[in-house]
Amino acid sequence: QVQLVESGGGLVQAGGSLRLSCAASGITFSLSASGWYRQAPGKQRELVATMTSGGSTDYADSVKGRFTISRDNAKNTLYLQMNSLKPEDTAVYYCNAQNIWSFWGQGTQVTVSS
Repeated sequence: QVQLVESGGGLVQAGGSLRLSCAASGITFSLSASGWYRQAPGKQRELVATMTSGGSTDYADSVKGRFTISRDNAKNTLYLQMNSLKPEDTAVYYCNAQNIWSFWGQGTQVTVSS
């Protein structure tokens, strides 16, 4: 059974930083495509950052230069370092991992106040 458990969300002022974590069981990030997505109220879920099994990364234009996706293979944990946060980054952030199936975490709320 695959489980993805996000943590690290919270309330932060604009310009601040947060680091999200996603701990996986039942799936190995280093053997899977993975990523972070977010969904703001009234909006569709959107891609934030992705990482291939080989470690290549890609980012949405809106977060390039501010967010960094990384992983710790020994801990089987995916991270999203978010700097220079803006109010428009407010959303529920979801971790995703894919092999032949796609798996999602339960989400963690990030709220950025102006």
